[in-house]
Amino acid sequence: MPEIKADQTLDCKGLACPMPIVRTKKAMDQLQAGQVIEVQATDKGSIADIQGWAKNTGHQYLGTVQEGDLLKHYLRKSTAAEVKEPKKFPHTISNEELKKKLASGEKVKVLDVREPAEYAFNRIPGAKSIPLGELESRMGELTPEDEIHVVCRTGNRSDMACRLLAEKGFKHVKNVEQGMSEWTGPVEQNHEKMEADPL
Repeated sequence: MPEIKADQTLDCKGLACPMPIVRTKKAMDQLQAGQVIEVQATDKGSIADIQGWAKNTGHQYLGTVQEGDLLKHYLRKSTAAEVKEPKKFPHTISNEELKKKLASGEKVKVLDVREPAEYAFNRIPGAKSIPLGELESRMGELTPEDEIHVVCRTGNRSDMACRLLAEKGFKHVKNVEQGMSEWTGPVEQNHEKMEADPL
């Protein structure tokens, strides 16, 4: 197998969404068109994040090599003519609006596109878990006519998920903008988060 050569290596090991994307965007801004960057990450969710970000901006996602727990993502910086501004999904709902809908007893369908471990520790009651990387292959579990509220940690992965669903004919999709990082409504969890004892 030919060796994969990169012009720059970016260390994102141990970082969770959205930091690998934030760092990749900054590093990509410094590259010349046509140059290749190797992004090293350990977050499995980074595969879908990097692919979605590249598709959204026009940069070229070349592929990912996995070595144990280490993921090496390869991206090529596109020319100015190839790059496009990231599009935001136009239909959104705030955490507060969603919280009111849940409190009123309205039947609300919530799709959580975070990784299973994130979902296990902290989720909106009744939310369905389909990680972003599995969404395309598991769309049959969803009903295109339903109003679906899509949530992740900060609103980035859910934005990509909303665009993917809309492309596949889902007409009533909304991105929950602030996401679980700022959710103050009711939650379910498999495991209690351990608090450190005060010294």
